[in-house]
Amino acid sequence: MTTAIVIGATGLTGSSITRHLLDAEQYRQVIVLSRRELALRHDKLTNHVVNFDQPKKWQHLLQGDDLFSALGTTRKQAGSKHEQYRVDYTYQANAIQAAARNGVQRLFLVSSPNASQKSPLFYTKMKGKLEDFARQQSFPTLAIFQPSLITGDRADHRSAEKLAAPVIDTLSRWIPGASKYRPISGAQLGQAIVACACSDLPPGEHTFVLGKIFQFLES
Repeated sequence: MTTAIVIGATGLTGSSITRHLLDAEQYRQVIVLSRRELALRHDKLTNHVVNFDQPKKWQHLLQGDDLFSALGTTRKQAGSKHEQYRVDYTYQANAIQAAARNGVQRLFLVSSPNASQKSPLFYTKMKGKLEDFARQQSFPTLAIFQPSLITGDRADHRSAEKLAAPVIDTLSRWIPGASKYRPISGAQLGQAIVACACSDLPPGEHTFVLGKIFQFLES
């Protein structure tokens, strides 16, 4: 019976992770750090509303066994690259570092396909930098998830994403090598991540691309 910590629980994937953790018998407690209070209520849930810009005030709350990091935003929603970087990288890096220092054993990190610090693209370069930072924290178990386009009903109503998703889905099924870009819903991704956490995952570093993520839904 373990304790899970979630950041990003108000988002599409994070909310799914949280719900599945609450349903999982393997977890006795789920601790959520969020910028606003969750509407969700559960006997196993503890929700801390924090200001991620003030890590010294909340780092001590990251006490448990597994950290699920699914915090993120878009450049449009954030307002600039600088603000997106602050949410997607700085907030998560602070939480990941604090969790490692507090003895958290496993990190489950939502990243991006083609994440690399060598990428010429801002988003994938940022995600690659976060992956490398997570590796430096020496978690006994590090699981990195690299999904494609994540779909679902979001509060910020991403119309371009909704238009692109069916097109990408069709192309990914017909173009050789493009299957890794097949869309996945936030509900599916959250379910798969928790299924991974509840499986016989050995210690070490694991990177799960889209095909492997879908396999967790079939098990």
